[in-house]
Amino acid sequence: MSCFFCKGMLQEQTSNFMVDVDNCFIIVKNVPSRVCSQCGEISYTDEVADKLERIVKEVRKAVSEVAIVNYQDSVA
Repeated sequence: MSCFFCKGMLQEQTSNFMVDVDNCFIIVKNVPSRVCSQCGEISYTDEVADKLERIVKEVRKAVSEVAIVNYQDSVA
C-alpha cells in the first residue's frame, strides 16, 4: 500500500494513539498501524480504528484526566 499523502510505502508497525476528549487525555500504546516510511503518517485498518473508538469510549467513562492503556490488553 502507499501513503494517502505522499504516496510513500506503508510499513506494518505499532504506534501510540493519543486523543484529547473533553479535557481527558487518552493514550493507547502498541496499536497495530501502517506507518509511511517517507513522511511518517500513521493510518489504521478499519478494524483497528473501530477498536480504538470502543477503547476511548470505555476509558472516557472511567477516567477524569489522563489514561494510558495497552491496545493488546484492552477488552473493548
